[in-house]
Amino acid sequence: MTGRPATDTWALADIPDQSGRTIVVTGTTVGGLGHFTALELARRGARVVLAGRTPSRIEETEQTIRREVPSAELERLEVDLSELASVRRAAAQAASLGPIDVLVNNAGVMGTPYSRTVDGLELQLATNHFGPFLLTGLLLPQLAASGAATVVAVSSIMHRFARSAPLDDPRQPNGRYSRWPVYSQSKLANLLFTYELDRRARTAGIPVKAVAAHPGFSGTHLAANGQYGRAKGGRATILDAAIKAVSQSAAKGAWPSLMAATADLPGGTYVGPGGLQEFSGAPRVVSSTKLSHDESAQRRLWEISQDVTGIRYP
Repeated sequence: MTGRPATDTWALADIPDQSGRTIVVTGTTVGGLGHFTALELARRGARVVLAGRTPSRIEETEQTIRREVPSAELERLEVDLSELASVRRAAAQAASLGPIDVLVNNAGVMGTPYSRTVDGLELQLATNHFGPFLLTGLLLPQLAASGAATVVAVSSIMHRFARSAPLDDPRQPNGRYSRWPVYSQSKLANLLFTYELDRRARTAGIPVKAVAAHPGFSGTHLAANGQYGRAKGGRATILDAAIKAVSQSAAKGAWPSLMAATADLPGGTYVGPGGLQEFSGAPRVVSSTKLSHDESAQRRLWEISQDVTGIRYP
């Protein structure tokens, strides 16, 4: 407890001691939301598992965190969420971690050109939804073993622009591809998944709650990486700089995820910045669209996700 009145807004000082807890954070590239999420959790004593696609980038993040927190207890986990086989290999490797207290499904791609993964899935939905769906299911026994686990899905303001849930056959092209509507659908999928997982876990009596968060408008490399496949060089540098000039920092953008991961919140809670239009500011509980609360869409997406990934849970 910090001693501040309950009416005060949440801040980093509100993160309780995380000693003895194991927390998996996906997408931890230096400078991104996952990096700052992992940093603050390590600062408070958690054993943090840095999960990412590229070993060299995971190592870079580890070294960066250790410069600020020399005593940080860090583990590495290589996983490409766009490939279901990679997710299965990572989950098998993660079995040695023992009970997992928190899983932060942070990794994602944004606004990428049209492409299909090795599994025949559109890249944004594969990375942002189907991969995390499979990873969560495979880690569920370890999450349940903690006795009171939390699964955090990192969504986006952009979920509000999704006109429909992604309920078509994900292996079949559905008309002309448009990157931003598909991205919005993938972020809507994060919320549909969160609400359905939380309900199913409660019904099954599994000690796992699911919550979600969004970073507002934060200065990460996601947009430049999505548009140009890189964050630096030519137009990518210009776009990256333009976004950072008008947005809050990635460090501040991680606050909602940190609140969702560590605060005493009920399952099904959605956390975002408390400022104008939820673009920036200290985090608070926020609302999501009516479509995200459509229980039939939640159930149908869950069924589709089970078929695609080959896993059934809880």
